[in-house]
Amino acid sequence: MVGRVADIQLDNKTYRARVSLNIDKQYTLSRDASAEILTSGLLGEQYVGLLQGGDPDTLKPGEHITLTSSALVLEQLIGKFMTNSAEKGAHDTASAAQ
Repeated sequence: MVGRVADIQLDNKTYRARVSLNIDKQYTLSRDASAEILTSGLLGEQYVGLLQGGDPDTLKPGEHITLTSSALVLEQLIGKFMTNSAEKGAHDTASAAQ
């Protein structure tokens, strides 16, 4: 663990989450670092994963990570899989009947 989530707010203009992180001073992140919401295990708790970039310049306190990814929601993935499977099955049945 390199830090903690300090605050989460909704940006009223973009409708995107704004997350403030308190990162231990011993760690530095490049200006092109990225962040994504990950899940620990299949149904575990969520955390912010940080991936170091290649920029030699580092983020300063108060600066922003602009490369971000949304969380994957397991229920949505299962729903999409089931929908695609049902559609494929219906298409295969219709093709076989012709």
